[in-house]
Amino acid sequence: MDPVAALTEIAFWLERELAPSFKVQAFRKAAAIIAPLGADEVAARAADGRLKRTKGIGDRTFQVISQAVDGRVPDYLADLRQRNAEPLDAGGAELRAQLRGDLHSHTEWSDGTTPIEAMAAAAATLGREYQAITDHSPNLTVASGLSADRLAEQLDVIAGLDTGPVTLLTGIEVDILEDGTLDQTPELLDRLDVVVASIHSKLRSDSRTMTARMLGGIRDPHTNVLGHCTGRLVTGSRGTRPPSEFDARAVFAACAENDVAVEINSRPERQDPPDDLIRVALDAGCLFSIDTDAHAPGQLDFLAYGAARAAANGVPAERIVTTWPLPRLREWLARS
Repeated sequence: MDPVAALTEIAFWLERELAPSFKVQAFRKAAAIIAPLGADEVAARAADGRLKRTKGIGDRTFQVISQAVDGRVPDYLADLRQRNAEPLDAGGAELRAQLRGDLHSHTEWSDGTTPIEAMAAAAATLGREYQAITDHSPNLTVASGLSADRLAEQLDVIAGLDTGPVTLLTGIEVDILEDGTLDQTPELLDRLDVVVASIHSKLRSDSRTMTARMLGGIRDPHTNVLGHCTGRLVTGSRGTRPPSEFDARAVFAACAENDVAVEINSRPERQDPPDDLIRVALDAGCLFSIDTDAHAPGQLDFLAYGAARAAANGVPAERIVTTWPLPRLREWLARS
Protein backbone atom coordinates (compact mmCIF):
# COMPACT_ATOMS: atom_id res chain seq x y z
CA MET A 1 0.00 0.00 0.00
CA ASP A 2 1.22 3.51 -0.74
CA PRO A 3 2.35 4.97 2.62
CA VAL A 4 1.29 8.53 1.74
CA ALA A 5 -2.19 7.28 0.89
CA ALA A 6 -2.29 5.31 4.15
CA LEU A 7 -1.33 8.32 6.26
CA THR A 8 -3.80 10.57 4.44
CA GLU A 9 -6.64 8.10 4.84
CA ILE A 10 -5.93 7.76 8.55
CA ALA A 11 -6.12 11.55 8.89
CA PHE A 12 -9.46 11.52 7.04
CA TRP A 13 -11.02 8.96 9.37
CA LEU A 14 -9.72 10.78 12.45
CA GLU A 15 -11.18 14.07 11.19
CA ARG A 16 -14.49 12.32 10.59
CA GLU A 17 -14.43 11.26 14.25
CA LEU A 18 -13.57 14.83 15.38
CA ALA A 19 -10.28 13.64 16.85
CA PRO A 20 -8.01 16.32 18.34
CA SER A 21 -6.31 18.34 15.61
CA PHE A 22 -2.80 17.61 16.91
CA LYS A 23 -3.43 13.90 16.44
CA VAL A 24 -4.70 14.39 12.90
CA GLN A 25 -1.87 16.71 11.96
CA ALA A 26 0.74 14.15 13.00
CA PHE A 27 -0.39 11.96 10.11
CA ARG A 28 -0.80 14.79 7.62
CA LYS A 29 2.64 16.14 8.52
CA ALA A 30 4.23 12.70 8.09
CA ALA A 31 2.55 12.34 4.70
CA ALA A 32 3.92 15.73 3.62
CA ILE A 33 7.43 14.73 4.73
CA ILE A 34 7.60 11.50 2.73
CA ALA A 35 5.55 12.54 -0.31
CA PRO A 36 8.51 14.12 -2.18
CA LEU A 37 10.84 11.17 -1.55
CA GLY A 38 9.39 8.53 -3.87
CA ALA A 39 8.53 4.93 -2.99
CA ASP A 40 12.06 3.48 -3.25
CA GLU A 41 13.62 6.18 -1.09
CA VAL A 42 10.90 5.84 1.57
CA ALA A 43 11.47 2.08 1.67
CA ALA A 44 15.24 2.52 1.95
CA ARG A 45 14.96 5.06 4.76
CA ALA A 46 12.46 2.90 6.60
CA ALA A 47 14.78 -0.10 6.34
CA ASP A 48 18.00 1.58 7.52
CA GLY A 49 16.42 3.59 10.34
CA ARG A 50 16.83 7.07 8.87
CA LEU A 51 13.08 7.57 8.59
CA LYS A 52 12.53 6.79 12.25
CA ARG A 53 15.06 9.49 13.15
CA THR A 54 13.40 12.06 10.89
CA LYS A 55 11.83 15.03 12.64
CA GLY A 56 8.06 14.82 12.28
CA ILE A 57 7.96 11.02 12.08
CA GLY A 58 6.79 9.50 15.36
CA ASP A 59 6.48 5.90 16.50
CA ARG A 60 2.90 5.54 15.24
CA THR A 61 3.49 7.16 11.87
CA PHE A 62 6.69 5.17 11.39
CA GLN A 63 4.78 1.96 12.08
CA VAL A 64 2.14 2.93 9.53
CA ILE A 65 4.77 3.75 6.90
CA SER A 66 6.74 0.55 7.54
CA GLN A 67 3.69 -1.68 7.28
CA ALA A 68 2.57 0.07 4.10
CA VAL A 69 6.04 -0.28 2.57
CA ASP A 70 5.83 -4.01 3.34
CA GLY A 71 2.67 -4.20 1.24
CA ARG A 72 0.26 -4.42 4.16
CA VAL A 73 -2.72 -2.37 5.16
CA PRO A 74 -1.36 -0.79 8.35
CA ASP A 75 -2.96 -2.12 11.52
CA TYR A 76 -4.00 1.35 12.65
CA LEU A 77 -5.72 2.04 9.32
CA ALA A 78 -7.47 -1.33 9.36
CA ASP A 79 -8.86 -0.56 12.82
CA LEU A 80 -10.10 2.85 11.69
CA ARG A 81 -11.76 1.40 8.60
CA GLN A 82 -13.58 -1.13 10.73
CA ARG A 83 -14.60 1.52 13.25
CA ASN A 84 -15.94 3.77 10.51
CA ALA A 85 -17.57 1.08 8.37
CA GLU A 86 -21.10 2.31 9.06
CA PRO A 87 -22.54 5.64 7.86
CA LEU A 88 -22.32 8.46 10.37
CA ASP A 89 -26.13 8.53 10.47
CA ALA A 90 -28.25 5.97 8.64
CA GLY A 91 -31.35 8.15 8.88
CA GLY A 92 -32.15 9.98 5.68
CA ALA A 93 -30.04 7.64 3.55
CA GLU A 94 -32.28 8.19 0.53
CA LEU A 95 -31.94 11.96 0.81
CA ARG A 96 -28.21 11.72 1.47
CA ALA A 97 -27.80 9.85 -1.81
CA GLN A 98 -29.40 12.78 -3.64
CA LEU A 99 -26.98 15.39 -2.31
CA ARG A 100 -24.57 16.54 -4.99
CA GLY A 101 -22.41 19.00 -3.11
CA ASP A 102 -21.77 21.31 -0.21
CA LEU A 103 -21.80 25.13 -0.04
CA HIS A 104 -19.87 25.70 3.20
CA SER A 105 -16.31 24.59 3.99
CA HIS A 106 -13.07 26.06 5.32
CA THR A 107 -9.37 25.66 4.52
CA GLU A 108 -6.08 26.67 6.09
CA TRP A 109 -6.60 30.11 4.57
CA SER A 110 -8.80 30.86 7.60
CA ASP A 111 -9.46 28.41 10.44
CA GLY A 112 -9.47 25.12 8.51
CA THR A 113 -6.60 22.67 8.84
CA THR A 114 -5.64 21.78 5.26
CA PRO A 115 -4.93 23.35 1.86
CA ILE A 116 -7.68 23.88 -0.70
CA GLU A 117 -6.30 20.98 -2.74
CA ALA A 118 -6.83 18.53 0.14
CA MET A 119 -10.45 19.59 0.55
CA ALA A 120 -11.03 19.25 -3.19
CA ALA A 121 -9.43 15.80 -3.26
CA ALA A 122 -11.62 14.59 -0.38
CA ALA A 123 -14.74 16.01 -2.03
CA ALA A 124 -13.85 14.14 -5.22
CA THR A 125 -13.27 10.90 -3.29
CA LEU A 126 -16.71 11.30 -1.69
CA GLY A 127 -18.28 11.66 -5.12
CA ARG A 128 -19.24 15.33 -4.85
CA GLU A 129 -20.17 17.18 -8.01
CA TYR A 130 -19.26 20.54 -6.45
CA GLN A 131 -17.67 21.91 -3.31
CA ALA A 132 -17.70 25.54 -2.18
CA ILE A 133 -14.69 27.03 -0.43
CA THR A 134 -16.07 29.60 2.02
CA ASP A 135 -13.38 30.85 4.35
CA HIS A 136 -14.17 33.53 6.92
CA SER A 137 -14.33 37.29 6.38
CA PRO A 138 -11.99 39.85 8.02
CA ASN A 139 -14.13 40.69 11.06
CA LEU A 140 -13.59 37.20 12.47
CA THR A 141 -9.96 37.76 13.41
CA VAL A 142 -9.93 34.77 15.76
CA ALA A 143 -10.45 32.58 12.68
CA SER A 144 -7.91 34.45 10.53
CA GLY A 145 -10.65 35.92 8.36
CA LEU A 146 -9.60 36.91 4.86
CA SER A 147 -8.95 40.55 4.04
CA ALA A 148 -9.99 41.77 0.62
CA ASP A 149 -6.44 41.27 -0.66
CA ARG A 150 -6.19 37.72 0.72
CA LEU A 151 -9.59 36.77 -0.67
CA ALA A 152 -8.60 38.12 -4.09
CA GLU A 153 -5.41 36.05 -3.87
CA GLN A 154 -7.40 32.94 -2.97
CA LEU A 155 -9.64 33.43 -5.99
CA ASP A 156 -6.57 33.44 -8.24
CA VAL A 157 -5.28 30.26 -6.58
CA ILE A 158 -8.60 28.44 -7.04
CA ALA A 159 -8.77 29.55 -10.68
CA GLY A 160 -5.40 27.88 -11.28
CA LEU A 161 -6.24 24.51 -9.71
CA ASP A 162 -7.07 21.32 -11.55
CA THR A 163 -9.55 19.61 -9.23
CA GLY A 164 -10.55 16.74 -11.50
CA PRO A 165 -14.17 15.60 -11.31
CA VAL A 166 -15.24 18.03 -8.60
CA THR A 167 -16.01 21.68 -9.40
CA LEU A 168 -14.75 24.12 -6.79
CA LEU A 169 -17.09 27.05 -6.21
CA THR A 170 -15.55 30.25 -4.92
CA GLY A 171 -17.17 31.68 -1.85
CA ILE A 172 -17.05 33.19 1.60
CA GLU A 173 -18.68 32.78 4.97
CA VAL A 174 -19.20 36.47 5.50
CA ASP A 175 -20.06 37.97 8.87
CA ILE A 176 -23.31 39.85 9.19
CA LEU A 177 -22.07 42.90 11.08
CA GLU A 178 -23.99 44.58 13.88
CA ASP A 179 -25.59 47.06 11.49
CA GLY A 180 -26.78 44.25 9.19
CA THR A 181 -24.21 44.85 6.47
CA LEU A 182 -21.85 42.19 5.12
CA ASP A 183 -18.19 42.09 6.11
CA GLN A 184 -16.58 42.29 2.65
CA THR A 185 -16.51 44.72 -0.24
CA PRO A 186 -19.44 44.50 -2.67
CA GLU A 187 -16.94 44.33 -5.54
CA LEU A 188 -15.39 41.14 -4.17
CA LEU A 189 -18.75 39.63 -3.24
CA ASP A 190 -19.77 40.18 -6.86
CA ARG A 191 -16.89 37.92 -7.95
CA LEU A 192 -17.91 34.96 -5.79
CA ASP A 193 -20.08 31.99 -6.66
CA VAL A 194 -21.47 31.53 -3.14
CA VAL A 195 -22.03 33.88 -0.21
CA VAL A 196 -22.95 32.27 3.12
CA ALA A 197 -23.92 35.01 5.58
CA SER A 198 -23.59 34.18 9.30
CA ILE A 199 -23.45 35.86 12.70
CA HIS A 200 -20.50 35.03 14.95
CA SER A 201 -20.52 37.84 17.52
CA LYS A 202 -22.84 39.24 20.21
CA LEU A 203 -25.03 36.16 19.93
CA ARG A 204 -26.83 37.03 23.18
CA SER A 205 -28.25 40.30 21.83
CA ASP A 206 -31.97 40.83 22.44
CA SER A 207 -34.46 39.45 19.94
CA ARG A 208 -35.27 42.80 18.30
CA THR A 209 -31.59 43.63 17.76
CA MET A 210 -30.73 40.19 16.45
CA THR A 211 -33.75 40.09 14.13
CA ALA A 212 -32.89 43.46 12.58
CA ARG A 213 -29.29 42.38 12.12
CA MET A 214 -30.27 39.12 10.43
CA LEU A 215 -32.82 40.82 8.17
CA GLY A 216 -30.15 43.21 6.98
CA GLY A 217 -27.87 40.34 5.95
CA ILE A 218 -30.68 38.37 4.32
CA ARG A 219 -31.82 41.36 2.27
CA ASP A 220 -28.35 42.06 0.90
CA PRO A 221 -28.60 40.89 -2.72
CA HIS A 222 -25.26 39.11 -2.46
CA THR A 223 -26.47 36.64 0.19
CA ASN A 224 -27.25 33.12 -1.02
CA VAL A 225 -27.36 31.13 2.23
CA LEU A 226 -28.12 32.06 5.85
CA GLY A 227 -25.51 30.11 7.83
CA HIS A 228 -26.10 28.33 11.20
CA CYS A 229 -28.84 30.78 12.06
CA THR A 230 -29.10 30.32 15.86
CA GLY A 231 -25.37 30.00 16.59
CA ARG A 232 -26.08 27.33 19.17
CA LEU A 233 -23.64 24.64 20.34
CA VAL A 234 -25.09 21.44 21.76
CA THR A 235 -21.94 19.42 22.41
CA GLY A 236 -18.21 19.32 21.73
CA SER A 237 -14.90 20.72 22.93
CA ARG A 238 -16.13 24.35 22.93
CA GLY A 239 -18.89 23.52 25.38
CA THR A 240 -22.55 24.37 24.88
CA ARG A 241 -24.23 27.63 23.91
CA PRO A 242 -27.94 28.44 23.80
CA PRO A 243 -29.54 29.55 20.54
CA SER A 244 -29.77 33.23 19.78
CA GLU A 245 -33.16 34.86 20.21
CA PHE A 246 -34.82 36.32 17.11
CA ASP A 247 -38.19 36.48 15.38
CA ALA A 248 -37.94 33.25 13.43
CA ARG A 249 -41.09 33.82 11.41
CA ALA A 250 -39.89 37.23 10.24
CA VAL A 251 -36.40 35.94 9.46
CA PHE A 252 -37.57 32.92 7.49
CA ALA A 253 -40.24 34.95 5.67
CA ALA A 254 -37.42 37.26 4.55
CA CYS A 255 -35.36 34.25 3.42
CA ALA A 256 -38.28 33.02 1.31
CA GLU A 257 -38.96 36.48 -0.09
CA ASN A 258 -35.29 37.09 -0.99
CA ASP A 259 -34.63 33.55 -2.26
CA VAL A 260 -32.02 32.91 0.45
CA ALA A 261 -31.57 29.28 1.48
CA VAL A 262 -31.63 28.38 5.16
CA GLU A 263 -28.58 26.30 5.99
CA ILE A 264 -29.03 22.97 7.75
CA ASN A 265 -25.60 22.91 9.34
CA SER A 266 -24.38 19.33 9.59
CA ARG A 267 -21.72 19.78 12.25
CA PRO A 268 -22.65 17.49 15.16
CA GLU A 269 -21.87 20.18 17.72
CA ARG A 270 -24.18 22.69 16.00
CA GLN A 271 -27.25 20.80 14.66
CA ASP A 272 -28.47 24.19 13.57
CA PRO A 273 -31.30 25.15 13.12
CA PRO A 274 -33.07 23.13 15.82
CA ASP A 275 -35.81 20.85 14.55
CA ASP A 276 -38.64 23.22 15.44
CA LEU A 277 -37.05 26.03 13.43
CA ILE A 278 -36.49 23.76 10.43
CA ARG A 279 -40.24 23.21 10.42
CA VAL A 280 -40.93 26.94 10.74
CA ALA A 281 -38.64 27.60 7.75
CA LEU A 282 -40.33 24.80 5.82
CA ASP A 283 -43.77 26.29 6.47
CA ALA A 284 -42.46 29.71 5.41
CA GLY A 285 -41.60 28.31 1.97
CA CYS A 286 -37.83 28.50 2.37
CA LEU A 287 -35.21 26.72 0.35
CA PHE A 288 -32.52 24.86 2.30
CA SER A 289 -28.84 24.07 1.87
CA ILE A 290 -27.45 21.02 3.67
CA ASP A 291 -23.81 21.92 4.36
CA THR A 292 -20.96 20.45 6.35
CA ASP A 293 -19.18 23.59 7.60
CA ALA A 294 -16.16 21.29 7.33
CA HIS A 295 -12.81 22.52 8.63
CA ALA A 296 -10.94 19.38 7.55
CA PRO A 297 -11.34 16.81 4.75
CA GLY A 298 -12.82 14.06 6.91
CA GLN A 299 -15.56 16.40 8.08
CA LEU A 300 -16.92 16.61 4.53
CA ASP A 301 -18.69 13.34 5.35
CA PHE A 302 -20.86 15.17 7.89
CA LEU A 303 -23.54 15.62 5.21
CA ALA A 304 -25.07 12.42 6.57
CA TYR A 305 -26.02 14.23 9.79
CA GLY A 306 -27.71 17.08 7.96
CA ALA A 307 -29.56 14.73 5.61
CA ALA A 308 -30.90 12.74 8.56
CA ARG A 309 -32.25 15.88 10.25
CA ALA A 310 -33.77 17.22 7.04
CA ALA A 311 -35.49 13.91 6.34
CA ALA A 312 -36.76 13.60 9.92
CA ASN A 313 -38.39 17.03 9.60
CA GLY A 314 -39.99 16.33 6.24
CA VAL A 315 -37.88 18.63 4.05
CA PRO A 316 -38.39 17.51 0.44
CA ALA A 317 -35.31 17.04 -1.74
CA GLU A 318 -36.60 19.54 -4.31
CA ARG A 319 -36.39 22.32 -1.69
CA ILE A 320 -32.72 21.53 -0.93
CA VAL A 321 -30.41 23.41 -3.30
CA THR A 322 -27.51 21.01 -2.68
CA THR A 323 -29.50 18.25 -4.39
CA TRP A 324 -29.60 20.31 -7.57
CA PRO A 325 -27.25 19.61 -10.48
CA LEU A 326 -24.53 22.20 -10.97
CA PRO A 327 -26.11 24.09 -13.92
CA ARG A 328 -29.34 24.63 -11.99
CA LEU A 329 -27.43 25.57 -8.85
CA ARG A 330 -25.32 28.10 -10.76
CA GLU A 331 -28.43 29.67 -12.24
CA TRP A 332 -29.91 30.09 -8.75
CA LEU A 333 -26.65 31.45 -7.29
CA ALA A 334 -26.35 34.00 -10.08
CA ARG A 335 -29.89 35.32 -9.61
CA SER A 336 -28.63 38.54 -7.98
